[in-house]
Amino acid sequence: MFKHLLVPLDGSQLAEAALPAAVQLAEMLEAEVTLLHVIERDAPEAVHGERHLTDPAEANAYLQESAHRAFPPGLYVTTHIHASGVDDVARSITEHVDELGAPDLIVLSTHGSGGLQEMLFGSIAQRVVAKGDTPVLLIQPRADNSARPFGCTQILVPLDGNPDHEEGICIAAEIAAACGGEVYLLQVVPTVETLSGDRAATARLLPGATSALLNIMQAEAESYLRGQCKVLAESGQPVRGEIRRGDPVKAIVEVAERIGADLIVLSTHGRSRMDAFWSGSVTPRLATALDVPMLLVPVEESQPER
Repeated sequence: MFKHLLVPLDGSQLAEAALPAAVQLAEMLEAEVTLLHVIERDAPEAVHGERHLTDPAEANAYLQESAHRAFPPGLYVTTHIHASGVDDVARSITEHVDELGAPDLIVLSTHGSGGLQEMLFGSIAQRVVAKGDTPVLLIQPRADNSARPFGCTQILVPLDGNPDHEEGICIAAEIAAACGGEVYLLQVVPTVETLSGDRAATARLLPGATSALLNIMQAEAESYLRGQCKVLAESGQPVRGEIRRGDPVKAIVEVAERIGADLIVLSTHGRSRMDAFWSGSVTPRLATALDVPMLLVPVEESQPER
């Protein structure tokens, strides 16, 4: 479980939207926290009306003040300034994972533009996740860039039946146990109408065979879901689950809203599958449709037996 959280900050209210989640997780998990500021080379003087921190001494004072203001006494919080200017902020963040005693969770705000504020999918967040071995918690601020309350009493875990992705279930269960929450497992099986790309073309040519295959997939999904629910229930973890048919993103959004999910845990393939993951647009579409924090858990893809 997470014992060291890395929180990149740039001095903006938007980046600070990640702080409440970091505080709550640090308290629940008894984790240490490192606040990081990366000096960006040739940074603009202001972004979204807020002045960029480009002076190391000023940045250090800001991080110290942030640690004192946001975190209660008793939590172990350190600060780190990367003083030499960099062009690639995302790369610097990932490099600091190894430099700072291997933090095991990065907490980021998700919107904005420019420097560390550019946490849009396809830029800093994507490249940080693409490192492949450090989970990333993406926090969505309010429209005014302020922080939302963070909770983890109802954790939604979308599944696809791939054993490689079960690390996400384990992490969700550990977080739920720490905060007295429930895990809700969801597996979505597409319908013929919601298939896309090559699979949609095949469905048009072979609608009957495709429909039969999807029905088999549903039966397999039901069996897999029952098994995962049983494992969690036997460990004492409150758990529910369901199978849905249709578009995965639409189904995840509908279930998240219905159960009041306050955290979504998604397993992702790291370096080898990031292009496919992001081009599939699951996470960006969810981020657009929901304001629920998303914990992305990179996993290694099993190699087929030869």
